[in-house]
Amino acid sequence: MKVEILEFVEGARKAKGVAVIIDVFRAFSVGCYAFDAGAVRIIATEGVDDAFQLKKKYINSVLVGEREEKKIEGFDFGNSPTEIIKTDLHGKTVIHTTTAGTNGLVNAVNADVVITGSIINAGAIVRYIKALNPEHVSLVAMGYRATQSADEDLLCAEMIAAGLNNKSNISEKRISDLQNTSGKRFFNPDNIDFSPPTDFFLCTMIDRFNFVLKAETRFDGNVDLMKIDI
Repeated sequence: MKVEILEFVEGARKAKGVAVIIDVFRAFSVGCYAFDAGAVRIIATEGVDDAFQLKKKYINSVLVGEREEKKIEGFDFGNSPTEIIKTDLHGKTVIHTTTAGTNGLVNAVNADVVITGSIINAGAIVRYIKALNPEHVSLVAMGYRATQSADEDLLCAEMIAAGLNNKSNISEKRISDLQNTSGKRFFNPDNIDFSPPTDFFLCTMIDRFNFVLKAETRFDGNVDLMKIDI
C-alpha cells in the first residue's frame, strides 16, 4: 500500500485510489458531530449560492458553513462543533459549505473512494482503509482556507499514515501543542463568537467516533456524505 500526503485543492484533484480529504479545524469534525446529533445526510457543496438552492429542494434541512471562519449570512449554523452539539438534528439534512474541506471533496474527482479525515475518527479511518486494502492512498491536508499549510491537518495525515503502516501513533502532547500554533485562533477573545475555545477541544478528541464519512458525487456535482460504522 503506497501512502502519499498532498495538500490543498490541487492535491484533492491529484488524489487517487482511496482519498482522505482532511479538514480538522473544522469541516469534517463538524460532519462527525452532525451525524452524532441525528442528521440523516450531509450534502457538501462548494458554493454559497449552491447551498441556498439545495435548501429549497430539501424542506427538512439546515444550512451549515463559513466564509472567513464566520457563519454565512442566512445560514442556520456556522462551521462550529460547539454549535452543532447543542442542536437536535434528528431527521435533518445538513447542507454544508466551507472554504477548504467541502471544496476538497468536490474536487477529488480522480479517486476511486473518497472519505473525510479528522482527528476525532482517525482510528476508524485507518481500520476502514485497511479493510479495503487499496494499492494507493492519498491523504489530502486541505490547510487553512485551502491556501496555507495547517499543522492540524498535516498531523492528522501523519496519524493516519502511521496507523496504516502499523507504526506507533502520534502523542497527545503533539495534539495539545496545536493550541500554540494553528489552533491559537480559538483562544483569541476576538474570535469567541465564531471560533470558541471549545471548538479546539471538540476537534482534537482522539478517536471520539467509530465511523467514517464516505463521499459520493451526486448528479448535480455536489457530494453526499454517508456515515459508515466501523
